[in-house]
Amino acid sequence: MKETKPRKRRRTHQLPPPLPPGSRTIGQLVAETIRFYGKHFWRSLALGVGPAAVTVAGYYTGFHPWLAAVVVGWILLASASYVGACVLVLGGQPSREILVRALLAACLASLPILAGFLWLAPLGLAVPAIVSERIPLRRALRRGLELARADYVHALGSLATLLLVVFLTQVLLTALLHGASKQSVHISAFLASLVLQPILFLGAALLYDDQAARARVKSGSRAERSLDADVPDAVDPDGPGSAHAAVESRPAARGQP
Repeated sequence: MKETKPRKRRRTHQLPPPLPPGSRTIGQLVAETIRFYGKHFWRSLALGVGPAAVTVAGYYTGFHPWLAAVVVGWILLASASYVGACVLVLGGQPSREILVRALLAACLASLPILAGFLWLAPLGLAVPAIVSERIPLRRALRRGLELARADYVHALGSLATLLLVVFLTQVLLTALLHGASKQSVHISAFLASLVLQPILFLGAALLYDDQAARARVKSGSRAERSLDADVPDAVDPDGPGSAHAAVESRPAARGQP
């Protein structure tokens, strides 16, 4: 009988561990959002029910005066989903007062999408700040501005990337579902929104960890600079003269020995 050689096991290439918050790039933030979505699929999927229903209502309404009511409904339901994503990502059991406060901040954060995109980052970061730090609304708005200033390019770029990924993928998935399964446009749009819009809320909640870590590093570096500000640097410690020149007595005045 022929001897069978033992089969060599194939080496599995393991992915490198993800970078900690504060060191992640925009692409890694999106990847961590999708990974978190997969680990908490059903609870994350529930975040998209309300916004998806309002999206379908917008398809039915079209350009009509009722479209304003649809936009208001989307702001309210999307804000509630954002608060739910912050609770899911950051953990804890916030009180009803904290949830109401966070919902109000989320509604304020939704307005820059209509008026101006640049204020989305500082206002949006106020919502997870309320959920995580249990601070009042006015202080949370200042905290959101502080977190955004820690790395504004990363904060705004991450939110813009999440919006583009969700919007473009949602349009493509709607077209694929409508063409392949022969479903109506409204059902296809609802399914695409249901699956994809939670990525936006979860990614914005994960962004809080990134900005908080960057803010801590920035404040720590400022504190180190302030501690070292009063210590004179030694230009040439081995040169002539006393090494404690700063504490030497003043020269005697004229006329004194």
